[in-house]
Amino acid sequence: MTIEIVLLAMVAAFLGLRLYSVLGKRSGHEQEHMPRNIEPRANDRRPLDDAKPHVPDILPAPAGAPTMVYDSSAEAGMREILAADRNFDVGRFVEGAQAAYAMILEAFWKGDKEELKSLCDDDVYESFAEVIDAREKRGETLENQLVRIDNARISAADYRRPVARITVQFDADIAAVVKDKKGNLIGGSLSDAAETHDVWTFKRDLSSADPNWLLDETDEA
Repeated sequence: MTIEIVLLAMVAAFLGLRLYSVLGKRSGHEQEHMPRNIEPRANDRRPLDDAKPHVPDILPAPAGAPTMVYDSSAEAGMREILAADRNFDVGRFVEGAQAAYAMILEAFWKGDKEELKSLCDDDVYESFAEVIDAREKRGETLENQLVRIDNARISAADYRRPVARITVQFDADIAAVVKDKKGNLIGGSLSDAAETHDVWTFKRDLSSADPNWLLDETDEA
């Protein structure tokens, strides 16, 4: 599914740079069950202002949306990471995490295993791959779209030499559609979006020359 540059400088930047450390340098049937509940839940759907086939990946968050970078519970861990890596930039990490979130979801929805393998650790990748294989066996395709990320904040951070782990909660709106092998609609709609609250943990070996952060764990809030 999705990083001195951050897990990703931006989705556009990734197209030319791959995932070069953009992180941290200064459910109805249409919502197929994903590993560790990364799919949006079917309840609390929001109508979209514009139900075009191609909604931009990320739209600006609504006015008044929360802007807190990290929770107080993550402060101690963040201080340890900053002490271990003087080049780490919290704000840019969060920006990169949002770009990674979009890319990983897009890769999963498209069934792009090669992309997912470059963005996830082995365990997470295998979980994604199993779901993709099952979906392909059924002949189903997803046309999900990330409409907007309303908020992204660091909820936990941990540094156990030499590995740093940072957990980010994403509040986002996702439109979901699934079709069968003949292209017939099975469920979902692009005219509304489901509110989803995902908790993803990224990790990096700070002693390594490799600047990349990888998705290490997924869950839901």
